[in-house]
Amino acid sequence: MYPAPAPYDQGLLDVGDGNRVHWEVSGSPAGRPALVVHGGPGSGSSPHSRRYFDPEAYRLVLFDQRGCGRSTPHASGPAADLAVNTTAHLVADMERLREHLGIDRWLLYGGSWGSTLILAYAQAHPERVSAIVLNGVTTTRRSEIRWLYEGVARFFPEAHERFRAGTGGADRADDLVAAYAALMNHPDPAVRRKAAADWCAWEDAVLSLEGMGTPYTDRVDDTRLGFVRICSHYFAHGAWLEEGALIRDAHRLAGIPGVLVHGRADLAGPLGTAWELAKTWPDAELRIVEGAGHLGGEQTRRHLLDAIDGFAKG
Repeated sequence: MYPAPAPYDQGLLDVGDGNRVHWEVSGSPAGRPALVVHGGPGSGSSPHSRRYFDPEAYRLVLFDQRGCGRSTPHASGPAADLAVNTTAHLVADMERLREHLGIDRWLLYGGSWGSTLILAYAQAHPERVSAIVLNGVTTTRRSEIRWLYEGVARFFPEAHERFRAGTGGADRADDLVAAYAALMNHPDPAVRRKAAADWCAWEDAVLSLEGMGTPYTDRVDDTRLGFVRICSHYFAHGAWLEEGALIRDAHRLAGIPGVLVHGRADLAGPLGTAWELAKTWPDAELRIVEGAGHLGGEQTRRHLLDAIDGFAKG
């Protein structure tokens, strides 16, 4: 991977509704524009993602979606209004950022929730997208949400029982996610912290077979509180997307080259979604990584670097 260059420009963009979105630019000012769209939703951007991009070839933009990272106000407390934090708002923020930076077209890179947001943006603004690289493809269909918070429980019944207990015993995924969304808006900070810890414990259980430790419950701080509050908010509303629309409308991406990298052993977001998308998007290449899960590994990184390097030369 490449060394992570320090940003040479950054700022807070006023996107309306009292929100300011943090952005930064690194790499070459004359390079090919690219945008990293982080996952979560609500995780915030990571400097590590810069390491996938040749700093001499790319003008790389990172940003923190509404309510997380260095964007303000932070969603860790209930004072931040999530009514103005939806998929449509984030798509509009990305377009506003592109205009602010004077970029005509950019490559989009992201994984997990980031792939959902990239697909939503690209289908709304295909003329502004030069290429797409997705890792751990999701489209946040309600069927995918039900799998993550109910279906995959067959592999982790004891952890799921504890996850359900955090809500008082809700069974169905829709009820579970809605219950956690309500708990994350509770006026008592102790209730919110307990709910965030319970949610993160379930996230870690689903990823536990990948041998990466406990990335979510290592700490339950304001970052995690904001993450869980935003996640439960988005998933309780099906990301405000018509069920299956991002796959149904992938024909809008015709002419945009894409690479989809997905682990065959991804329990959090099974391969079927990437497979369906590749069948509908005429210019997408699906690369299946044997043995890799949602967090990826060395082979996943190699595929991502190869794809991003390939587009730098194209």
